[in-house]
Amino acid sequence: MRRGRSLAATVALSVVGVLLLAACGTLRAGSGGDGATTPTESPRWKTFAPFRVTAARLGDDGRALSVDAEVPGGGKTCARKLKAVVTDTSESTVWVQVTFSALEGGAPNPDCRKTSTATAKVRLPSPLGHRELTTDTHTAFTADGAHLPALRLCGELGCHPAPTGCTPASYDQAVMALDVPQHTSRGDEHCDGKWLVFDVFMRMGQACPEGAAPGCGAGLNDRWFFRAEKSGWKPIARSTHAGCVDVHRIEPGFPAALCADLPALERSH
Repeated sequence: MRRGRSLAATVALSVVGVLLLAACGTLRAGSGGDGATTPTESPRWKTFAPFRVTAARLGDDGRALSVDAEVPGGGKTCARKLKAVVTDTSESTVWVQVTFSALEGGAPNPDCRKTSTATAKVRLPSPLGHRELTTDTHTAFTADGAHLPALRLCGELGCHPAPTGCTPASYDQAVMALDVPQHTSRGDEHCDGKWLVFDVFMRMGQACPEGAAPGCGAGLNDRWFFRAEKSGWKPIARSTHAGCVDVHRIEPGFPAALCADLPALERSH
């Protein structure tokens, strides 16, 4: 995605955390750094990004775009002049930057702790079509499968996730459905298209340097069982025991052929 580089800085906008748009990127409040304003400084207008973009709509021509954004509420000094600008386009994506102005510095305004929804409009250079609409808040929308004029908000798996099945992309989505660390590794999969089971290894503690002492690479092993649904693989049971005993307590219909020969797992290393 073609965007400016992200810079770290500290931003004070009342007491709410928002994204500050600098000339070469965005700054997130509370991220550390020098130059934070204090209540004794004279207030001045600054440009910020909204907390999130919550909805998007297209006109009949496929070019007139309206976006709803969540911004600080409670008064004109909290948020004003919300606008949307097309920053880039490609064959697959249209990037739109959404910003607003707010008063920074001076005494904090407690009313700005509230949030409200504001709408900005922009005209796309060409109809959106089947391309994805992506905003600076890392929110994506698509017209595919949407109830127009409203665009469909895409999820963590993207706008067009791979269909549930016995494929690596589908297994990756199954891992994303689990509450596990980002760098969790996956073991062998046993799948028939409707049911799935695989082991995951979650490393715990600090990374181990080469030649580290035994026990440095501590982690947890878990076995997860899934059922295919329209939304993707749904986790239905977890276990460290051999065979199917744990999953059959929850889902007797899980095929024994996929789990009968599975060995017990060690929970720690």
